[in-house]
Amino acid sequence: MLQVTSTGESLAKVNIISYICKKLMILKAMIDKNVSLDLMAFIETDILPRYAEFDKAHNLTHVTRVINRSIKLAQKIGADVNMAYATAAYHDLGLEGPRAIHHVTSGKILAADMRLRKWFSTEQIKIMKEAVEDHRASASHAPRSIYGKIVAEADRDLEPETVFRRTIEYGIDHYPEKNKEEQWKRFCEHLENKYSAHGYIKLWIPGSENEKSLKQIRDLIIQPARLKEIFDRIYAEETAE
Repeated sequence: MLQVTSTGESLAKVNIISYICKKLMILKAMIDKNVSLDLMAFIETDILPRYAEFDKAHNLTHVTRVINRSIKLAQKIGADVNMAYATAAYHDLGLEGPRAIHHVTSGKILAADMRLRKWFSTEQIKIMKEAVEDHRASASHAPRSIYGKIVAEADRDLEPETVFRRTIEYGIDHYPEKNKEEQWKRFCEHLENKYSAHGYIKLWIPGSENEKSLKQIRDLIIQPARLKEIFDRIYAEETAE
């Protein structure tokens, strides 16, 4: 008998299949990069789901990107892939508490998780804790280890479209009382304070893709008319019902 499926049901199935395919591709990539299978199972099951509670700028999509970049950087540099993976997975868990100290809280969460001792020594856990503490873009000092530099670099998703969208998403999520013009002002102030030539963001691994992307962002910051066009487009997309 012919089954009639609604458009909504069809789209839902397509989205589920797409999600499963992406997860399988990520898992295969991690296996190929020598990530411990049982560590991966633990992180995927017990740690990553916690990111579902965070805002769009720090959700599961974000932490997955940071993990993938961290693993690639660790391989390129010759660092321990499992340490880079775990550090990236824990780096924003502190957002369960106050954002201003989330990097410190994240480090405490990692250090207190006794389950990690199955894979890492006391010294390795100390290094990972410090790496998580050091990852924040506004940190006043350089990361204390290569793992801090890896996660800090991986956390800086500086593809211009991504930076602009995350900034707008954060403004909408955390300042819903602001109208469009006020969001535009906040958007510009944030970009100037963080990403401009005088901003506080620092890159720790020379020759990275982030260097090229940061230059593109800085070029757009000094073109307010072009930047406003980008803001208007993304804001309309994010506020569409």
